[in-house]
Formats: sequence, C-alpha cells, structure tokens
Amino acid sequence: MFGVWAPGEEVSRLTYFGLYALQHRGQEAAGIATSDGEKILVYKDTGLVSQVFDDQALSSLTGHIAVGHTRYATQGGRAWQNAQPTLGPTATGTVALAHNGNLTNTRELMRLVHDRTGEDLSADLGKGSSTDTSVITHLIGTEPPSDGGLRDAAMAVLPRLRGAFSLSFMSETTLYAARDPQGIRPLVLGRLDSGWAVASETAALDIVGATFVREVNPGELLMIDEDGVRSERFAEANPKGCIFEYVYLARPDTTIAGRPVNASRTEMGRVLAREHPVDADLVIPTPESGTPAAIGYAQASGIPFGQGLVKNAYVGRTFIQPTQTIRQLGIRLKLNPMREVIAGKRLVVVDDSIVRGNTQRALVRMLREAGAKEVHVRISSPPVQWPCFYGIDFATRAELIANGMSVEEIRESLNADSLGYISLDGMVEATAIDSDRLCTACFSGTYPVPHEIPELTEVSR
Repeated sequence: MFGVWAPGEEVSRLTYFGLYALQHRGQEAAGIATSDGEKILVYKDTGLVSQVFDDQALSSLTGHIAVGHTRYATQGGRAWQNAQPTLGPTATGTVALAHNGNLTNTRELMRLVHDRTGEDLSADLGKGSSTDTSVITHLIGTEPPSDGGLRDAAMAVLPRLRGAFSLSFMSETTLYAARDPQGIRPLVLGRLDSGWAVASETAALDIVGATFVREVNPGELLMIDEDGVRSERFAEANPKGCIFEYVYLARPDTTIAGRPVNASRTEMGRVLAREHPVDADLVIPTPESGTPAAIGYAQASGIPFGQGLVKNAYVGRTFIQPTQTIRQLGIRLKLNPMREVIAGKRLVVVDDSIVRGNTQRALVRMLREAGAKEVHVRISSPPVQWPCFYGIDFATRAELIANGMSVEEIRESLNADSLGYISLDGMVEATAIDSDRLCTACFSGTYPVPHEIPELTEVSR
C-alpha cells in the first residue's frame, strides 16, 4: 500500500508509480483513492496496476491526498467489491482505508459491529466486501462523533485490532498511517519536496523520489496534513517483524529495520553453503527470489555462479496465485532451462523456500530433461511447517510438504540428488535482527499473536 500528502502534485500518478513498485506484494486487484480536501474519489478494479489504471482514470483522481493498494487475498471473495481502498462513512465525514496484513480477531470485531449496528458482516464472508479491511472500515464508522474526527475514531479502534495490520487511510483532509504493536508487516515514512509519503516498502519511496525518513513504529499512529507529521502511540511496541519478508516477500532493494533485504538474502546463501556443502560444478538460482542467496552460496563455496534458468518476466509470482492448477501451469510458463549452460553439470539449485513443493519438483524434472548430471537443491529458509495467520498464503498445514515429511522424504519427492535447508538460527543470524524481535511462526510454530479459527481469520488483503 502507498499513501501520499502533497499539495500541488499529481498524487494519483505518484501513487500509481508507488503501487507499481509494490506490485509483487499483490496481483489480484488495485485501487487508488484521492481527496481534494472536500470529497474523496475511489477508482479500483481486479487486475494488475497497469491493467486497472490508464491516463484517463488517473486524470479523474484529483486532489492532494491519496491512498493506494495492491491486493493479495488469502481468503475472501476475489470480487471487485474486495478491492481496496475501502470507502465508508464516519461520524464526521468519510474514510478511505488500505490494509496490509491479516487480523486474527475478525470474528470478535464482527460481533462488535453487530452489537453496535445490528449488521451481520459474517454473512458476507467469502462474498463481496468480505475482507477484514471492510470490518475495520465498518468499525471506524460506528465510533461516535467527536471534535477529533477520524483521529479519535482511529485511536478508539486501533487498540481493539489483533494480528498484523499496517494501515494507510485518510479523511477528506488528513492522511493517516498505523502499524500493529508487533510491526509484523513493514511500513515506512518518506519526505517529498512538497509533502510526505507512506509505503509498505522503501522501494516504493525510491521510485517516486521520496527520501526515507524512518519506519512507522509498532503501535504508532501518524497523522499528516498542512501542519506536518504528528505521532501518537495507541499501544506499547513489542516488535515481531515477519522473517519471511527477508526470505521472500519484500523486494531485494528494500530496507527493513535498517538492514537491506538483499544483504540478508546473500548472507543466508553464505550460511547455507557452510551448513550444506556439496561437490558441484555450478550454482544456479531459481530466479528472481533465489538469486541473492545463490550468489552468497557461490561466494562461500567457491563454486562458480551461473544463470541456468531464464525467467519470463510477464508471469506473476506462482506462489501467490489463487489455485493449484494455475500454480502448476505457472511454473513451466515462468522458468525455462538453458541447456547449453547446464548439460552435463552437477548443479546446486538455490531457492528461497519450499512451501508445497510444486515449483521445485517441476524444476528438478526440467533440469534433468535438459541434461543436468546431478541436481542438489539448497533452500535459504528452514522447512515451512506451520500456516501463517498474518497475511501470507501458506494455506493449511496439510498442504505444506514439510508437515509430516522428513527432509529425506522431501528429497525423494522432489527427485533431487540432495536437499539442504538453512537452519533457523542461521537464517535469523543472516537478518542481523535479534531473534526475539522476529516472527518465525511458519518455521517454528511459535505465534506472537493469538489467532481464532482459520476459517474466519485467514481473510487478507
């Protein structure tokens, strides 16, 4: 998500470019809301940023405040109604809201809305307007009027939310940003020549020419208007940043908690080479997310690095596609082996993670068909054994290949000559972040925030 307050600028276009830099975080829908100080306009639809917006649409979104979003859903209907930002009435005006993360007490919040208004939001789960983002919007709308307007409503609602939530939202006159007390998902503040921007990653600040100022602190609410940036704390900070951001989700040119993601991924490859050495002729990555770790593996092992796979840049991330059929088809559309590079070679193939095993299984098959002599798979994260309740689509435990299978059994399933995962300690060490400030739930099963039953809480952006 991306938000901007910049009088005199074409904020819809700034937001468009910001969302372009964040396209990897969600490919199902995109939307932008703008305000000219008096009214809020919203344009959103299913599809990629470049598919949703054209020059005419952006020209119609006038004003000096904007909030934008790219959607990645783990559950809930994939209809137009679920595209963000959401729009809703409040006691003092209107709110447009974008959300990155996943609430873990959605059912409790639905009951609260029902108690206040009689509206049964759970009846819409899986259909239009079914996201927990919509629940937050409804909840803000039920707060009584006050002199503080949307600020007071936010300060009443934010302490009630549980789970992962980085929010960018606005009234007709003010841009807001908020981050959950654990800071599970990233959120940063940047300075423009004529204003301010907030974004899910620093890469989005870079693309619009904003200077990084700082991260939004866990448990913090920011308010941005003609008086500048003001800060309030709605909860005590208890940092538990998602380690999977370092492994896969964030762009490599993003910085999180002062650590460049690319540096962490490269170091994971070096650790992996020390923990799981092998005699081989060539180290190749599964592009693009496996590339930094493969470079690190090659550096530490002394085995030459090469590009043995060509990626079709016009195919999206297979990991976050919504159906198993599309995932499997997407793997062959996405990658093709370079036969002249890999034929007769003993290969080390480095990837960032194994979730269901589909990508790696198809990849090993393709490499053998292309003439690889040996295929040794190395993974720069530990086995994914637990689902994520904070906004990443790991589905159910039953679908995770590492749940109930040993490393050797997974190797046999992939038909690899060997398989090595980085250790949990080695991965954490590579981030340069203290382990007690990270969420490693998908690898360790230790969840920093309690969660309700999955059917009602795996509702995401």
